[in-house]
Amino acid sequence: MKIIDAHHHFWDPTQNPHPWLTELPMIPFRYGDYSSLRNRPFLPTDYDSVAIGWDVVASVTMEGEWSSEDPVGEAIWMQKLANKVGRPGAHVAQIWLDRDDLGAVLERYADLSVVRSVRHKPRSNPHPGMGVGAMSEPKWQSGFRQLASSGLMFDLQTNWWHLSELKELRRISEDIPIIINHTGLPADRSVEGITGWRDALQVAASLPNVFLKISGIGLADRPWSLDDNRDIIRFAADTFGPERSMFASNFPVDGLCGSFDTIFSGYDLATRDYSDAEREALFYATAAKVYKLSPEHCKVTP
Repeated sequence: MKIIDAHHHFWDPTQNPHPWLTELPMIPFRYGDYSSLRNRPFLPTDYDSVAIGWDVVASVTMEGEWSSEDPVGEAIWMQKLANKVGRPGAHVAQIWLDRDDLGAVLERYADLSVVRSVRHKPRSNPHPGMGVGAMSEPKWQSGFRQLASSGLMFDLQTNWWHLSELKELRRISEDIPIIINHTGLPADRSVEGITGWRDALQVAASLPNVFLKISGIGLADRPWSLDDNRDIIRFAADTFGPERSMFASNFPVDGLCGSFDTIFSGYDLATRDYSDAEREALFYATAAKVYKLSPEHCKVTP
């Protein structure tokens, strides 16, 4: 089965500025202790070693919290890597929609063919019921309007209780594809938490320009298991449909919870009763369509 990994990282914190991977104290993190990631490169050869046995023909890298003082630096590094080894096939670059340098950064990205989308993690509230987040602020929305005219897509990582704000973004632009990262972060597996997450995902799925990455569903201090995640995978894929959903590893980060084989075997087992066409969409075709990955991007070199 061909796979396009729709969301993972390449980084080298020994050579490049990733403060969260090098500085102390460590930041609060949804998976808890991430010390095993610190000061360790994760490059194409490292990816190959964890993905062995799976036919990953292309992949999409995600910005990895490169220093915000140089938002374009990581994309330039990723372009050089793609030119050298053919990976990644596409990159989601860092952006700050509420900063004054937005226009200049977008102009730089226009010159980098590997950049297909950008990500800004907007300010959010720690719990549901605490009001709106940054996506409802005028300056942030002004930046989103500017992004919508750039031709790039928008990758969104936010807590599920802010997904209703996507309706405001659709009023700004109906055309820009928005890709929700990490399944809307269903970390709270209580009855109340899962009910809220399901409702939020259904609201987001009602917007035809919104897509979903099924990834990042590990739990803190608990190994990744299909028992924990089967219902999450199924509800997400059924709600958005395979034509708007894509599987991803989020490696090396999700390696804190489970092996690449455990996670992709989980995706495989959870969708065994889907049709061949639906499974092809989830594992390959949706990511190829959304991130504009042609056969030339699916030729991986060592």
